[in-house]
Amino acid sequence: MNALIEISHLKKSFGQLDVLKDVSLTVNKGEVVSLLGPSGSGKSTLLRCVNLLTVPDGGAIRVDTQAITFGQGKSSKLPGDRALSSFRATTGMVFQQFNLFPHMTVLANVMEGPVTVKKVPRNVARSQALALLAKVGLQDRADYYPDMLSGGQKQRVAIARALAMEPAVMLFDEATSALDPELVGEVLGVMKGLAAEGMTMIIVTHEIAFAREVADKVVFMRDGVVVEQGPPSVVIDNPQCDATRQFLSHFYGK
Repeated sequence: MNALIEISHLKKSFGQLDVLKDVSLTVNKGEVVSLLGPSGSGKSTLLRCVNLLTVPDGGAIRVDTQAITFGQGKSSKLPGDRALSSFRATTGMVFQQFNLFPHMTVLANVMEGPVTVKKVPRNVARSQALALLAKVGLQDRADYYPDMLSGGQKQRVAIARALAMEPAVMLFDEATSALDPELVGEVLGVMKGLAAEGMTMIIVTHEIAFAREVADKVVFMRDGVVVEQGPPSVVIDNPQCDATRQFLSHFYGK
């Protein structure tokens, strides 16, 4: 099976701190990959490198047919605006904070990207946005403003907004970590639905039960390297490395 995402020997440092140390990872089309690990292990930086919110210092990233190499004689700078927009269009990203436009309605937030970036006619973008709001269970909130919504509702709008750009892959950076516990389930429910539809996803999460249920592959990172990876039945239920067992013991008390 050809990988939809191929990350090869990725490196990233901030000053003297090596955050990513020669990380390689493949994600197949339709695969759900969960990134687990303690804070500071490089998970979020890896995710941000995939859509170039953070520029790697070395290695290469390919998403679908778009590929960029960094370091090794090449300057670690972003490509031109057109190439960058084309590369980023392959990924949709959902952050811990919702980053919605507060002065726009829910519907306008979801429409903004297709209308502004992809030049989709407004009537078409509106129909597509309403369909996506229905998908995340918020069709009745289309005319609300973000400050009228709960945290879980805001995050579901953020998911709809990312989907509106029709990305090849969805990236979730601890999408439920800022939510009150009672609101986590509604966001995870939307993510489960996307997985069932075959959406390719990379998910940074501390929701271990969710990762076990939804992920095809679990990747455990620590100190900027991939310690082990494999199906949840191995990495979560029968980890091979002491570092993984120690991390999971915080959740299971073993």
